Amino acid sequence: MLHPSPGRDITAVVAAMDDRLLRMPPERAAQRVFLETYRRTTLAVAAAIANACFEDPDWVERWDVAFADLYLAALDLDLSGSPAVPRPWALAFGAPASLPALRHVLLGINAHINYDLPQALLAVIPDADFASSVAVARRARDHERIDGVLSSRVAAEDSELGAVSPPTLLDRALQPLNRLSSKRFLREARQKVWHNTMELQRARVQGEAAYSARLAELEVLSAARIADLLAPGQVLLRLAVAGFGVTLPPPA
Repeated sequence: MLHPSPGRDITAVVAAMDDRLLRMPPERAAQRVFLETYRRTTLAVAAAIANACFEDPDWVERWDVAFADLYLAALDLDLSGSPAVPRPWALAFGAPASLPALRHVLLGINAHINYDLPQALLAVIPDADFASSVAVARRARDHERIDGVLSSRVAAEDSELGAVSPPTLLDRALQPLNRLSSKRFLREARQKVWHNTMELQRARVQGEAAYSARLAELEVLSAARIADLLAPGQVLLRLAVAGFGVTLPPPA
């Protein structure tokens, strides 16, 4: 179970990202694309915090740090050749380098939101808060406000990724639909994340074994979604048909 690092803030997270970018081997260009995208998104969240966009900015910063640390930990494991990389990240990191930049970013986003985000939320929402409907509602509202920050980045990230991997004629024709699908993905996936967070919380209060079992279920579901996204074809169109995010079923 994740425990947040005391004293770390978004500035420290951005510095850690910069450090990984400096040390990223040339053959890891695909992983660099996602990390650069994530860095820009992290700076956007920091700006939203500074602009008083959240009810509890201190909590949002703690959440953002816990969330980023899960990705950085998975990246470090992968860079070191460790077999302990969580399965969703192992598939995302191992995707063919020849895939378009957008595909690599979508793989990373799916692994991070579907698998890491519920864990990050649990790390910064203690049991006492879950016992209070007022506290849970407050956290849920700030969780939803992140959608606005991320959605506002879709067009800008389209341009950034287009510079890295020029779009085909088909990509250009589908660009408006892709942007709408990206925003729908962020909204729908995060709604499912909140459901999964509540499921993990119910397991957490039962003890470490129950929590580990439910987290293992989430890992399998998240990895299966990454495998789906690795199939040939237009990823966002397939997501629009199949649905976004993953949902933990009721416990057995």
